[in-house]
Amino acid sequence: MSASAAEQIFTVPRFKKRSWATASLVLVDIFALELSLLLGCIVRHFLHSIFPIALNRPQYQGLALGVLVLPVAYGVLGLYPGYGRGSVERLRSRVYATFGIFLMLLIWNYTVSEGQWSRGVLVLTMIFALVLAPLLESPLRKALIRRGICGIPVVVLGAGTTGARVAKTLQKEPDLGFLLMGMLDDDPNKWGSTVQGVPVVGPLAAANRFAESAKMALVAIPRMERRRLADLVEKLPFPNVIVVPDLFGIQSLWITSRDMGGVLGLEVKKNLLVPANRVLKRALDFAIGVPAFLVSLPLIALFALYIRLTSSGSPFFIQEREGKNGSRIRIYKLRTMYSDAEEVLSEYLDAHPEEKENWLRFYKLRKDPRVLPGIGWFLRRYSLDELPQLWNVLRGDMSLVGPRPFPAYHLAGFPDSFRALRSSVMPGITGLWQVSARSDGDLEVQESEDTYYIRNWSVWLDVHIMLRTLIRVLAPNGAY
Repeated sequence: MSASAAEQIFTVPRFKKRSWATASLVLVDIFALELSLLLGCIVRHFLHSIFPIALNRPQYQGLALGVLVLPVAYGVLGLYPGYGRGSVERLRSRVYATFGIFLMLLIWNYTVSEGQWSRGVLVLTMIFALVLAPLLESPLRKALIRRGICGIPVVVLGAGTTGARVAKTLQKEPDLGFLLMGMLDDDPNKWGSTVQGVPVVGPLAAANRFAESAKMALVAIPRMERRRLADLVEKLPFPNVIVVPDLFGIQSLWITSRDMGGVLGLEVKKNLLVPANRVLKRALDFAIGVPAFLVSLPLIALFALYIRLTSSGSPFFIQEREGKNGSRIRIYKLRTMYSDAEEVLSEYLDAHPEEKENWLRFYKLRKDPRVLPGIGWFLRRYSLDELPQLWNVLRGDMSLVGPRPFPAYHLAGFPDSFRALRSSVMPGITGLWQVSARSDGDLEVQESEDTYYIRNWSVWLDVHIMLRTLIRVLAPNGAY
């Protein structure tokens, strides 16, 4: 196809921009913060019999105005509208802003307001704000982006391998708010085609046609000659340009650009190699694991008793699996299968050869004949069979978050390089692929998600995964 022919088929997609989209995010945060204050006062009121204090409505009118500083802080940190920032980065910014502003309110309380605000109300309001603000804002953001109302329209330059991976990633992560309008490439054979469902609408020179509609360009042509790339970036008519290098396979979070005397450098922070971070991760395991284990003990006892009464054999399943650095660990689970599960599986696969492909791809079956009827399906659907592994966490065999400790036959399906990578960290009760794909994720997805987690680890990523785990447990799609 010639350039002139491309001009004839070339059309600029329309973008439904709504000026109220960002304002709605701000209003939801304001509502969440004021609701947090109300709940803080209510909880503090119920604690009055234990810790007596006078709570008068007029004195908290000032605090109701004080919490409105938080949306300003969110805006300064780039959370409005927050395009291009992943959920983990947004979580970190929210926590930093919330702690910072409430520290300022506490100082204000003692230096200006003469201590009229209850410290308990301040702390409770902060805790509720940390939970309610993202809990209410996130689904609204998702809904607005899904409908094309909220987001930044972008054009991708380069429809090759790198451009295709960029398009696939952005479609997989809609929370980033990048709305793909089209792709440009100088290869005429690609004009009029689609890459990952995104139309390739013309050559690179047609970028000017997007000047009024797109606000950002993603340059995904890593093998372009250096001078030509610099000239292209300089001439692009967009206020924001992101150059995507061919660096797939290294971490993408917690990377900082460095100006080294006119030379661009990327500083990669390998967080898991920092001793203080490993201590912090272990402290987080104990801070959450100890109370979770104590609370779960009655449930574990109840389920174990039910399993023992309805199925012969031990109510617990104990298996040796691979831990950190290839060590052997014994993991504990509530038994959800028949005692002769392996024989049942072998007979089932022999009788249903069409299921062998799914088994070898996922190592799970939607209608698994090994699972105990009733209690087995219930425990697996809500992941309650994993509760005894909290003991593994306290013993130091596992972490709350990390790659799952798979059986030997499951590990055999992965390449040696990935097995070495995943054994470099402690296995976990939950992980990134569980909250993103759960049982629907095949070996390729499991390898991709676990690799991303290990290379991009941070305490914020762990907290993000644990929060998503709670949502997954309450809404167990993909669990079987």
